[in-house]
Formats: sequence, structure tokens, C-alpha cells
Amino acid sequence: MKSTEKVTDTTGTFSVDELNEAFAGFQRTVAEVAVSGDWDRYADMFTEDADFVEHALGTMRGREEIRAWAWRTMTAFPGSHMTSFPSLWHVVDAPTSRVICEVDNPMRDPGDQSLITATNITILTYAGDGLWSKEEDVYNPMEFGRAAMTWCEKAREFGNLDEAAEKWMTTTGAFFARPRSTD
Repeated sequence: MKSTEKVTDTTGTFSVDELNEAFAGFQRTVAEVAVSGDWDRYADMFTEDADFVEHALGTMRGREEIRAWAWRTMTAFPGSHMTSFPSLWHVVDAPTSRVICEVDNPMRDPGDQSLITATNITILTYAGDGLWSKEEDVYNPMEFGRAAMTWCEKAREFGNLDEAAEKWMTTTGAFFARPRSTD
């Protein structure tokens, strides 16, 4: 049986310093994209044949699928309400050309200056020339859903629940609502 899974080069072509430098550039661009909302710049950091593994939504194959996914996901609630995507820590695995990090996904202030966030582990595979051949995001969808629902509840309480968040709250988000007390 022939496998259709893409084989990633694990020859350790890149030094730890080069991987750290490439990751610093990745983080700078992600920080700029979080402010500008230009998700094309994000997609352009991947090779044309890159894979993006998103455990809840599947695998996007190729830069253009990654681009479409980024625009669709990050311009809709809850992605549209995330203000930045900083790495809390990272490690470099030079033999596999990978950078593994924990990414924070804080949401904007719902009205009481509280910090609502969820984190994920990201595994990036470097291809050279500032481009990445694969990203895999590992996270708990329940944690993200509960964070988004908490944000919605607080935003509603403070009169800051916008239409997109309200629609999510009453559809997809209903799954993450906390049971109400009957007392």
C-alpha cells in the first residue's frame, strides 16, 4: 500500500542558531499580522507545498489552503478577537529542523480588564530561506471553547458583546456554556 503522507526532511540541515533566527522572524511577522490583520503575510511564510495540521479542523495542504484557512478562521469569532500570538517558550530540535513552542492566544478586553486566553503547542518544521514546510497546532478545543464562552459572557455583562461573538455564543458556543444553577 502506497502512503500519501508527506515525508519531511529530517537531515538536520539547519543549525540551532539558524532555527532560532528563523523562529524570531516568524514571531515578528505573526506579531505584525496580529495587529494588521493581513493573513496573507502569515501564509506567505510557508512553502508552496507546506502542510498545516489543525487537529480539530483537519490538514490544510499547500500555501493557498493555509491562506484560505487563516482568513476564514482568524477573521471570524473567536480568532478575530485574539489580540496576539506570543510564544511563551520554545525549544529547537536541529536534527529534525523543528521549533516547538507554546503559543498564548489572549482575547481582547471584554470590558473588565480581565485576561482570557488559551494556549496551544505548535510544532514548526523549517524549510530554509525563512519558510516553513509544516505547522502542527496541538490544543484542547474544550479549553479554547470555554475561554471564548467566558469572553462572551463577560462582554455581554459589560455591554461589549458584538454581533459575531453573539452569533457564536448562541450557536457553536452553546456547547461550551456552563450549566446554570437551579437554586
